[in-house]
Amino acid sequence: MRPRPGIDRSASAWLIAKFIDPAAKFAFAADAKSFPDAVPFDMFQSGGFGHRGDDCTFETLRKEFAIRDAKVAAIGEMVHDADLDDGKFGRTEGFGLDRVLIGWARDGVPDEELLRRGMQLIDGVYHSLS
Repeated sequence: MRPRPGIDRSASAWLIAKFIDPAAKFAFAADAKSFPDAVPFDMFQSGGFGHRGDDCTFETLRKEFAIRDAKVAAIGEMVHDADLDDGKFGRTEGFGLDRVLIGWARDGVPDEELLRRGMQLIDGVYHSLS
């Protein structure tokens, strides 16, 4: 994934680790060719997983891997609205999470730590939903 993970990259990494591949490892690069054996996600070039149509990367992954968990769907709506800022679902929770991630990034938190914290935020949201 590209550097400086925000809401979509952090949430997507959480989704991958929790529902798709618990052994997944994440690397940061501006160009997917830096890690030729990696499966890129939320990158601007083709290949891997990213935005498709009006879906953010999280939604793409959820659909591609047929994850039907209702709490994951709700998080997808939050991430979509914060990442795409189109108001499609009317969910505002993701905006706060995204602002926290932006603040940590501006404070110089390294990418790996930023991703870890972002994944913890998403995990907390997941467990808060009923």
